[in-house]
Amino acid sequence: MQALYEIDSAGHDPAEVLQHQLAGKQLSDDNREFIHRLVNGVVSHRGELDANIKRFAPAWPVEQLSLVDRNILRLAIFELLFDNKALVKVAINEAVELAKGFGSDNSARFVNGVLSSVSSLALKDQKGR
Repeated sequence: MQALYEIDSAGHDPAEVLQHQLAGKQLSDDNREFIHRLVNGVVSHRGELDANIKRFAPAWPVEQLSLVDRNILRLAIFELLFDNKALVKVAINEAVELAKGFGSDNSARFVNGVLSSVSSLALKDQKGR
């Protein structure tokens, strides 16, 4: 989440941001790979992720969302629709917790509402596998 926030707010190179954010952190190779996969996936699918935000939150232009809410939604939608490795409930719960911790008073409810709508697509995909 912090890496995505920095990439979005400052326009920094994702590889440099990841290198800086992970420097000195005691993480397993699996955790490092997980973080790289999520950040790079969100960056590479940004247009499609933003299109999904527009589709499921049409009253809120993506560029006008707070940086926190926008990046939480991008991350969770990537996990739900593109990565397909997280269970729908888990991805939504994690996003809501991030929104509670880093967003505004209304962020958790907003994120939960958007992701609940997105989850219908994710559940169809999971059933089809």
